[in-house]
Amino acid sequence: MNALLESFLDYISLERGLSINTRKAYADDIGQFLSFLDQKGVTSLNQVSRKQVLDHLMAMKAKGMSTNSISRHLVSIKVFFRYLQQEGLLDKNVTDTMDSPKLWKILPDTLSEKEVDLLLKAPDMRTPLGVRDRAILELFYASGLRVSELANLQLPALHLDDGYIRVIGKGRKERVIPVARDSANLLECYLEEVRPMLCDNPHLQNVFISKRETALCRQRLWQIIKKYTKDAGIMKNVTPHTLRHSFASHLLQNGAPLRVIQEMLGHADIATTQIYTHVDPNRLKAIHQQFHPRA
Repeated sequence: MNALLESFLDYISLERGLSINTRKAYADDIGQFLSFLDQKGVTSLNQVSRKQVLDHLMAMKAKGMSTNSISRHLVSIKVFFRYLQQEGLLDKNVTDTMDSPKLWKILPDTLSEKEVDLLLKAPDMRTPLGVRDRAILELFYASGLRVSELANLQLPALHLDDGYIRVIGKGRKERVIPVARDSANLLECYLEEVRPMLCDNPHLQNVFISKRETALCRQRLWQIIKKYTKDAGIMKNVTPHTLRHSFASHLLQNGAPLRVIQEMLGHADIATTQIYTHVDPNRLKAIHQQFHPRA
């Protein structure tokens, strides 16, 4: 169970971009819950019942913990269980129907289209690494890839002449994602002019390469986005997942069906897509005006 906790903590810090303090708070809260389960002889989170969660909260109350602290613990457990369910690691989420205060927001800020434009223009295209980094940012926003998917993207997966890429996502599931011509052109520029300068090893098939002839890792991709966010003067906490969320949100705002967005994001359940894509009030108003008889 501790391995699942570590996976969750990596997810919220590397993909969601939450702070070190928030990570520590989640680690402490969930760690106490897992210790409680261990004392009760529970060896799998699939064995956890709603009663056991309540027993844990009541045990904290008996120790004199404040109502606010107990509420925070429940929020942490709910977020943890929701993550495990989305990853297919939990058969049933027993916390789904448990009342709690408003969940801590774990969705990243969404960039406006203007902010995306500023971010994409931040790399210096006169330098090789600037070309590489512009291609990275373009592909993040153009495809909605997870940071792990972009880090592991292989050259044979690119079909730029036909306008798409093939991605191996979670659960080893393959999906096809369209890539716009402008983004494909920038990626081709990187592949033809820059990548050969960074790597001449034919066995290294990763698309994005460092100066040390190694594949870029998730942490390095995160750092690249942070650098250009600062260079662009954007005052938001921008992470790889912010670009994924912006990709989905902008598609939704411009009328793309939720099912199509679900397929491109690689979500097994459309409920997960609804979590990533916030509802745009202007779109709701337009739909109401179009379809309601009294509009």
